[in-house]
Amino acid sequence: MTPREQVERALKGGGGNRVPFTIYECMIPQCTVERELRNRGLCIVNRMSVYRMHRPNVRVTEYTYWERGRRFTRTHYDTPVGELTTLGEHAGFTTWMHERMFKSPEDYKPLLFLIQDELYEADYDAFAQTERDYGEDGIFRANFALEPLQELISGPVMGANAFAIEWMTRRDEVLRLYHANVENRRKTYPIVARSPALFANYGGNVVPEIIGLEAFERYYTPHYNEAAEAMHRHGKLIGCHLDANCRLLAAAIKATPLDYIEAFTPAPDTDMTLGEAREAWPAKILWLNFPSSVHLNDDARIEQAAVDMLNEPPSADGLIMGITEDMPPHRWRHSLKAIMDGLDRHAVEYPEKYAQGGDMQ
Repeated sequence: MTPREQVERALKGGGGNRVPFTIYECMIPQCTVERELRNRGLCIVNRMSVYRMHRPNVRVTEYTYWERGRRFTRTHYDTPVGELTTLGEHAGFTTWMHERMFKSPEDYKPLLFLIQDELYEADYDAFAQTERDYGEDGIFRANFALEPLQELISGPVMGANAFAIEWMTRRDEVLRLYHANVENRRKTYPIVARSPALFANYGGNVVPEIIGLEAFERYYTPHYNEAAEAMHRHGKLIGCHLDANCRLLAAAIKATPLDYIEAFTPAPDTDMTLGEAREAWPAKILWLNFPSSVHLNDDARIEQAAVDMLNEPPSADGLIMGITEDMPPHRWRHSLKAIMDGLDRHAVEYPEKYAQGGDMQ
C-alpha cells in the first residue's frame, strides 16, 4: 500500500503490516532524510481548509516589522463599533501572541460584531486539485476551526489568562461571544461534510486544568456530537487534536462520536500512557504525537521507546504514529529515522500485535 493508503486504512480501523508514520507538512523540509523516510512509508499530513471565511463589514490591515532579528505582525480590525488589534511574533510554524484582541470590557462590542460578521463559502476545487497533484505520499485533512469556547482561549481573542478572569467576572459577556461562535460553526458543518476531504479535525488543544470536566461536557462535547452527525451522514471521519492531559476528560471523550483522537501524546509528557488510552477509548483511532521530550534521547533509546510504546496496547491496529510538535533542531533527522526503525522493528518482533489486514474489534 502507498503511505496514503496505509493511513486511510488505519483511520477506518483496519490493520496492516506496520503502524503508519505521519508528520505535518511544515515540520520536515524537502531533503535527503525526508526522501529516505518517504521511501520507507512516511506520510505527509497536509492541512488545508475546504471553505473560505469573509467579514464584509470589517476592514483588516496589517504590517510586519523586524526587531532584533525577530519578525512581528501588527493587525488592525476596524469594525463599525470599534477597533481591535493583535500583535504576533512569527516562530517557526506557529505564532506567539504578544497582544490579543481583548484588552478591556469595552472590546466586547466590537468582538461580537467581528464574530457575527463572518460569512462562509465552500472552496472545494483548490483542496481537490492540490490533493491530486500531491499524490500518494501525503494525506489531506480539513478542519472546523476551534471549538466555540476554545476559540476564545487559543485563538487571537483572549488567551487563557484573560479568559479565566472574564469567565469568573463577566461570564454573560463571554457566553455571548461563545453563542455567536456556535452559530458560525454550525454554518461550516455541512460545508466540510460535503467536501472532498475524507476526514476533518474539530478544534483541540483543550487544557483540562483550565476547562474542567463540567465545562468540557457542557460547552465542548455537544459540538463534537453535532458535527459528527453531519460528517457521518456523508461517510466522513471526524477527530480532535487532544494533546494535553486527558485523564480527567477520558470518559467524556469516550462518550463522543469522535472517530479518532489526533495528536494524543502519551506519557512521559502527559498523564496517560498509550496502553491507558487504548483501554479508555477502545473503539477510537489513536493518532499519536511521539512525546516531544523523548526526542532528546539518543537514537537507540528513541527506537526502543517507539517499540515499547506500541507494545502497551493489546493490538497495533487503529494506531498511527505522528509528529505534531516541533522537534529539537539538532535531533530531528536522527529522531525521525530512529522512530521509523522502531516501527519496522516492532512489526517484525511482535507480529501477533497485527491483524494482518483485519479490523479493530
